[in-house]
Amino acid sequence: MSRLRVALPKGRLFEPSAGLFRSAGAAIQDSGRKLLIPSTDPAIEFLVVKPGDVPVYVESGAADLGITGTDVLRESGADVLEPLELQFGFCRLVVAAPTHAHYPALPGGVTARVATKYPRLSQAFFAAAGRPVDIIPVGGSVEVAPLLSLSHWIVDLVDTGNTLRANGLVERETILHCGAVLVANRASQKLKLDAYLDLMERLEHAG
Repeated sequence: MSRLRVALPKGRLFEPSAGLFRSAGAAIQDSGRKLLIPSTDPAIEFLVVKPGDVPVYVESGAADLGITGTDVLRESGADVLEPLELQFGFCRLVVAAPTHAHYPALPGGVTARVATKYPRLSQAFFAAAGRPVDIIPVGGSVEVAPLLSLSHWIVDLVDTGNTLRANGLVERETILHCGAVLVANRASQKLKLDAYLDLMERLEHAG
């Protein structure tokens, strides 16, 4: 029997991801401190990693499948299959700026500084619009960047928009509508085809 290794993301997508597999008959078992976590289905095991690492693990073949957000996937540029869109984790990647800030251009031809955790997607968005910007990659709370004069605008992931409003920011443009997706390693999909197809059917019914 071919065992499938599935990378699950820590954070906001973990619980709905675990719930989906539980509904599909592969519930996560108590792992203690194990890195590889068994499931109630002996043909499936889990690897829980940082969200940004899921596409890396799946593309490299360290995991056969994984669940990630389309924001993370597009930012990574990973060469993986996307067999299934999942019905959770909906949000959007937006450009936001302080309420009274100039947008979409700064006066005097000044090049805008944009703080973001998504430098690849941000650069591509502004380049496609023919608007040069300086991208400032940040790893922490992006919303404070304009308040500290680190940047003029930000690009960040939003759901309700409450955090933006609390920091005096408003949405200006949407770059990407995001949601959770199942991704698969190209080679594993062929080598473990029967197990792969069986899991796809179970996940589709569970979803």
